[in-house]
Amino acid sequence: MKILTFSGKTPSEALKKVRSEIGDEGMLIETREIRKKTLQKEGLYEIVIGIEEDMLHKTYAKAKKPLEKQKPLLRESEDVLFDISNAAEQIAKISNVTEPAFEYKSKEYAPKEYTPRESSMPAMEPKELKEIKSEISKLGDKVKLIQNMIWKEKAPDLELSIPPEFAEIYRLAAQSGMNKEHLDAIMRMTLEHMPFKMRENSTTVKRYFQTLLRKLVPIRLESTPSAGAKKVMMLVGPTGVGKTTSIAKLAARYSFLMQKRYKVGLVVLDTYRIGAVEQLMQYARMMKLGIEIVVDPPEFSTALESLKYCDYVLIDTMGSSPYDKDKIGKIYECLKTAGDQHNIDVVLVMPSSIKYEDLKVTYENFSNLSIDTLMFTKLDETIGFGNIFSLAYETKAPISYFSVGQEVPEDLVCATGDFLVECLLHGFNRSKA
Repeated sequence: MKILTFSGKTPSEALKKVRSEIGDEGMLIETREIRKKTLQKEGLYEIVIGIEEDMLHKTYAKAKKPLEKQKPLLRESEDVLFDISNAAEQIAKISNVTEPAFEYKSKEYAPKEYTPRESSMPAMEPKELKEIKSEISKLGDKVKLIQNMIWKEKAPDLELSIPPEFAEIYRLAAQSGMNKEHLDAIMRMTLEHMPFKMRENSTTVKRYFQTLLRKLVPIRLESTPSAGAKKVMMLVGPTGVGKTTSIAKLAARYSFLMQKRYKVGLVVLDTYRIGAVEQLMQYARMMKLGIEIVVDPPEFSTALESLKYCDYVLIDTMGSSPYDKDKIGKIYECLKTAGDQHNIDVVLVMPSSIKYEDLKVTYENFSNLSIDTLMFTKLDETIGFGNIFSLAYETKAPISYFSVGQEVPEDLVCATGDFLVECLLHGFNRSKA
């Protein structure tokens, strides 16, 4: 086999040289960045191609196109992308072949339409067809690598050198809104620990990366109260994130959807919004739940005592800007009056539709309340979920629930790493919620 090297300012330019000089006969061995693009210098990429000696003489000496027929580099690159796209489409169609295919030497003996005969023996797939399918699968994977290699041109500022077979998974994670430092650290971890044998196939790479992400997501599994004890949960967070609706979903879940129908009580600290109080009181009437309204912090402990017969006590708090220290301080006073007498789980509720930096600021400004778990709402209103992953990865605060819509109680999901990573890489799918 002859090894040839082609270079260009971009991967697509180098690929164009390959196609113009040796056609499609070669096999892509490696793509590497020789020199990063800077303000003073153009970037330089190198493609290494392997080609059989007997194929070289037919293609390598091809004459270049006349000047009047040559296309601008941009048009050539577009043609390459178009050809790749067509190739991928054809490969997808071919790979769906499931019936045995045979080659007939003479047309007069070839049947007009192949119809499999009924037989008591199971249909055997010819060895030749298996080999063809295997080659098609490998070719399809190489096409995907080239597509993602060309995407890499658009991200010349990457601090980490991403091998072509990792480009697709890197692109998906980056587009999801994941913090770049976190993504680079996880990608570096993947490159260091992933066995070389597994790198041969982009599907295997993706599966390994997904498994790693799942292990890095801290999750708090749902637990039920022990006998003779009650579980107290306080939902805190910014205004308009859906705390009151989330309280109603949790109340309905614990009252009607668990293996046991638990007694649930509600405490309302949000006296700033009359509408929120009325909404929760209406839910309490519908589900026949006990409810207590707290105006001042000293009343909080008394309200908890009046609901001591309950298995679950859910506390709705006033919405607050992350920068409104007075309102957050009032919630802190309520927690302080409860003291060690009541073990209260503080759940920080945040929308999934804001960027990572805003999530981080919200977490930091509410952290003096001793956050136990995180709950994310409005998953049905966003297409990026990397911000959720990055916050949990950075803070190590476990996620307990996801709210995926407005329906009570249906649109509440117990958090799992599988669900979040699926959303991160493939988008939210209500059927999998």
